[in-house]
Amino acid sequence: MLPGKRNFKVKRTNETTGKRFFHEDNSVFIIAEVSANHGQDFKRAVQMIKTAKKCGADAVKFQAYTPDTMTMDVNTRYFQVRHAQWSGQSLYQLYQKAYTPFAWFKKLKKVADDIGILFFATAFDKTAVDLLEEIRVPVHKIASFELNDIPLIRYMARTKKPLILSTGMATLAEIQAAVDAACQNGTRDISLLKCVSDYPASPEEMNLATIPDMKKRFPAVIGLSDHSLGIGVSVAGVSLGAKIIEKHFTLSRKHRTADNFFSLEPDELKDLVDNIRVVEKAVGQIHYGLTKKEKASRIYRRSLFAVQDIRKGEKLTEHNVRSIRPAYGLDPEAIDEVLDKTASRHIRKGVPLRWDMIET
Repeated sequence: MLPGKRNFKVKRTNETTGKRFFHEDNSVFIIAEVSANHGQDFKRAVQMIKTAKKCGADAVKFQAYTPDTMTMDVNTRYFQVRHAQWSGQSLYQLYQKAYTPFAWFKKLKKVADDIGILFFATAFDKTAVDLLEEIRVPVHKIASFELNDIPLIRYMARTKKPLILSTGMATLAEIQAAVDAACQNGTRDISLLKCVSDYPASPEEMNLATIPDMKKRFPAVIGLSDHSLGIGVSVAGVSLGAKIIEKHFTLSRKHRTADNFFSLEPDELKDLVDNIRVVEKAVGQIHYGLTKKEKASRIYRRSLFAVQDIRKGEKLTEHNVRSIRPAYGLDPEAIDEVLDKTASRHIRKGVPLRWDMIET
């Protein structure tokens, strides 16, 4: 396990350019994942950063790799893509169409810094980590498929920056090994994202109940990297304690990009942000009893009233006394003590009962 429980509110540093990583008020941190959806169009990439900001996302994330750092240019059966959406090409061909040119990163980060949205990227090898360190990203990310690349995690951890680990496909032992590698090499601010590495992921396989279990097992910030369609799973994840939500987005699913088929369009991203902000307020904290605004409603509870005129000396019965709204009379639980007693005065219909109206 991690060496001691940590406060995971990340401090302000020069690397963050004045922008926090996790929120100081512990609100959910929302990451808009660009991935391949820029279509290798720099202007579109810039527009995506600006759109993510307008939609209310806290961060925009890219992916740092090249076809050659990700795989080999080999066309044998081992390197053929079998996924329905990406089939008919080799891994190298897929990544050649999807990667973000390294020359863009410094410029894209400046765009993000200038408008006040946090910029970072998933690094897939050491050269990508070096690139991201040069432009001073505030946090590093390990993808699910690289969670077993312990040497890469060690290298990334030595930057001593916060580290986000996606856990799709990973066993508990593999997650623990990755966490241990990060801790032993300098990282202390660790986040783990529940994830299903399928595209799109089906709700039946999301198993969001794992989120509170991860919170018990690991003293880390727990979040969700959501590849399912729509926003429902992400919103549900927040209700179960996810403090980071990562979701792919695109300017339009009409664009021909590798990941657009399971990505949110801008209006959906805005809906996601808005709904998360509502849900995190609704989750609140453990509370029993009146809230501040419920105090005004308390008067509309039930109480005992005279529902018929009752003469002095007349018995109180279930026909002339009832528990009704509002709550100006005796508590309903007093009914057994009240029945069969006599009225000490004339009580008009619609008057709330008090003890001084009853002979004792």
